[in-house]
Amino acid sequence: MTWFQAIITAVVEGLTEFLPISSTAHMKFAQAFMHVDPKDAFINMFDIVIQFAAILAVIVLYWKKFVNVRHISFYIKLLVAVIPSLVFGALLKKHIEHILGSITVIATITVLGGIVLLFIDNFFKNQTIKEEPQISNGRALKIGFFQILAIVFPGLSRSAATIIGGMASGLTRSLAAEFSFFLAVPTMAAATAKELLDTYKESPEVFHSSNNGMLAAGCLIAFIVSVISIKFFITYLQKHGFKVFGVYRIIAGLIILGLALTNVI
Repeated sequence: MTWFQAIITAVVEGLTEFLPISSTAHMKFAQAFMHVDPKDAFINMFDIVIQFAAILAVIVLYWKKFVNVRHISFYIKLLVAVIPSLVFGALLKKHIEHILGSITVIATITVLGGIVLLFIDNFFKNQTIKEEPQISNGRALKIGFFQILAIVFPGLSRSAATIIGGMASGLTRSLAAEFSFFLAVPTMAAATAKELLDTYKESPEVFHSSNNGMLAAGCLIAFIVSVISIKFFITYLQKHGFKVFGVYRIIAGLIILGLALTNVI
């Protein structure tokens, strides 16, 4: 991976991590255009680690929520919600790696996810849960199970899956998005720790100074861009719905699918 490829990947990650359009899919799409080797050990690690760096933007923007040790129920909800993804993520690691190597599969999932987003606002109209304290542990667990969909179908979008899970549990659009952000912190922390450990065991040679510098820069860029992205997304959701993201996913997915099937990328 070159520095140019790393910077572009980090910007794409920061822009898309919190939008329901799948940051993983967009990183893979961008890397396909740049002819980045999808099976390279460092690149796979890079993609996971900069996702966690982007997630850290949530802690910065919502720091009062994360440092309030008296609000123990908040931490319990996150723990309950993250359990399903930890279990299935460990069990399905090889499945995930296999799918991430196929641009056509990711593009197809992107299109199908877009179709769902076109109609999601019509499915959930009477949302009564507007504040985080109203979310029960049972609802948190239900949202956690929805997150499994993003594990089984890479390219679906973890953000989209958990937001839909939140709305299916009675949360308003903005609260479902915020809880999705919160849940991303322990989810990606665990995924990053496992990826780093696995990479160190299987390909320790990738941990050399030039790669480490590139990884650090990618993390910083993804973090900064994510701060901007979160603010935009919450503001947009309060006024609009998910339809525009659905349309975008369908168009982008079809374009990438066409390019992949014609061997352009």
